Amino acid sequence: MNAFDPVLKPLEWSELDERAVKAIKALAADAVEKVGNGHPGTAISLAPAAYLLFQKAMRHDPSDPDWLGRDRFVLSAGHSSLTIYLQLFLAGYGLEMDDIAALRTWGSKTPGHPEYRHTAGVEITTGPLGQGLASAVGMAMASRRERGLLDPAAAPGESPFDHHVYVIASDGDLQEGVTSEASSLAGHQQLGNLILIWDDNKISIEDDTNIAFTEDVLKRYEAYGWHTQRVDWTSGGEGYAEDTDALAAALDAAKAETGKPSIIALRTIIGWPAPTKQNTGGIHGSAMGADEIKGLKSALGLDPEATFAIDSEVLSYTRSVAQRQATQREAWESAFATWKEANPEQAALLARLRAHELPEGWTASLPQFEASEKGVATRAASGKVLSALADVLPELWGGSADLAGSNNTTMDGVPSFVPAEHATKKFPGDPYGRTLHFGIREHGMGSILNGIVLHGLTRPYGGTFLQFADYMRASVRLAALMGIPTTFVWTHDSIGLGEDGPTHQPVEHLAALRAIPNLDVVRPADANETAWAWRGILENRDNPAGIVLTRQNVPTYPRGTEGYASAEGTLKGGYTLLDTDGTPDVVLVGTGSEVQLAVEARAILAAEGVQARVVSMPSREWFDKQDDSYRESVIPSGVKARVSVEAGVAQGWREVVGDAGRIVSLEHYGASADYKKLYAEYGITAEAVALAAKESIAAAS
Repeated sequence: MNAFDPVLKPLEWSELDERAVKAIKALAADAVEKVGNGHPGTAISLAPAAYLLFQKAMRHDPSDPDWLGRDRFVLSAGHSSLTIYLQLFLAGYGLEMDDIAALRTWGSKTPGHPEYRHTAGVEITTGPLGQGLASAVGMAMASRRERGLLDPAAAPGESPFDHHVYVIASDGDLQEGVTSEASSLAGHQQLGNLILIWDDNKISIEDDTNIAFTEDVLKRYEAYGWHTQRVDWTSGGEGYAEDTDALAAALDAAKAETGKPSIIALRTIIGWPAPTKQNTGGIHGSAMGADEIKGLKSALGLDPEATFAIDSEVLSYTRSVAQRQATQREAWESAFATWKEANPEQAALLARLRAHELPEGWTASLPQFEASEKGVATRAASGKVLSALADVLPELWGGSADLAGSNNTTMDGVPSFVPAEHATKKFPGDPYGRTLHFGIREHGMGSILNGIVLHGLTRPYGGTFLQFADYMRASVRLAALMGIPTTFVWTHDSIGLGEDGPTHQPVEHLAALRAIPNLDVVRPADANETAWAWRGILENRDNPAGIVLTRQNVPTYPRGTEGYASAEGTLKGGYTLLDTDGTPDVVLVGTGSEVQLAVEARAILAAEGVQARVVSMPSREWFDKQDDSYRESVIPSGVKARVSVEAGVAQGWREVVGDAGRIVSLEHYGASADYKKLYAEYGITAEAVALAAKESIAAAS
């Protein structure tokens, strides 16, 4: 239990509360009917549960949606967007009746699924089923990590940084595999601040879920290590009563269980009390029809002819929720002020984290790598960067999907984030640790990372092989859609990983990831570009990034000597690494491990009297953000002879090289062999680049 929570026992549930719930049931039906499509059923039957959370159980303040001490709410069943919109309307988050009536229409504050930063009070974009619940696990993890950074010695429930993460999820959410991954990890992590209400209504778009979903969900969650409860509003099928007292008691019990996440299976009848469509798939995802809505309103004791109606007395009452929680808010403010005075260093850290600022001079900690022909794998360089930043950026934390040694995502000397009894000899740790262990759960890892970012104060990263970014695509896309700075670390970036063969060798992945709007894909060429890439990623808070790293060693170039440019050009996304005297005959553009092939090809061409400029382009997205004059200075429009080289499909490079350009690429899957053999067999070589350059020069002339 938390010291600043609203009191649920005894539950104060008045006639005004009853009238409010009935009103929003009718509003859910009206809103979907007006637009002609949507999901009314769940919003109707879950109205009492959502109302109980927002008006009685959750700690929040509609006048201050970003209040540090608030509980978090995640509507994982995002299709039932009215479930949250109606609560935000009642509580006074800025939604008015016109907004409810504008559901799913152009420019409205009430889009078809809740969208982060679009509607005040919405903590996360939800829609793809399962993503909300999985990200809520990340929020719960972030809450614990932040407490460890700021107030680790406080008694449980007494810190101003203690709060709950509430989730409403549907049958569909619990069928998606991502929730299995994340829920398993939540139980392992003993996230006692996570409370899930599962709407067990046994209806989906294909009607009765018995056709595909018959498992005992609570037994599964018990096996995960969750605290489980059941509240049955159907009384075993013998009737129906929306027993808010029973649900309030279950919420109290969930709050009291601080060592496990909690799931409450709430048995409902979808669309109750609609006269003919309740408990059918027909009310799940379609407008109800005028006659059915009139029947619903009559069953609720409302005027069947009135639409978009709510009593002003009811709305005045529901919008006083902050005043009704004033005692708890004052207690929290007092505790926060006491903490602030007693912990000036942590208070300064909190101020910086809330402002999303990096500490002054932090870049001095970034390592510089000596030139080396043998070089180092960029994954290894990335690991050195992370370790170097550990002390200066306490907000930076992360780990891997069971590939820490391969991804190099473990900072040297930091403990793992894990309950003490789950720590191992190799990975000692504690609940406030820093190294994350996602297990072999890439899909869940991506969603959890998003939840950590959304919680607000820290910068997480998570690693796996680039090939397995496929498992993460939904969460990567959502991070890009929300515009949040989640960092994905993808190593073993090409056929350069060698003997593991085509199942592990990404071919189409770079192009596929670059196709995601608002995602930065950063593939550094050497160790120093890797350090600068991390700088560019950490300095940006507007969108996610994937840093793509090699398994094999690549040369570390002699920056500032022998004609090589500084790696600072990495921040521009593309820059001239090696230039010529005067206008080049051809421009060679490489990324990652293939930049060395462009460098070698330049020497081959020089021996034949051909002047080639080498451009390293670690990030197409960063390069495209530069102004026209800069891009022209790197790849002059007058130089039509151009070659790109990357160990992946050619898709996307025609825009860079133009009609006369040539693309050295890989248009098929790899094989199991030493990486040098693969590059030679597949024609991704310096000689191939030089030949392509001469062909391009001929075509351009």
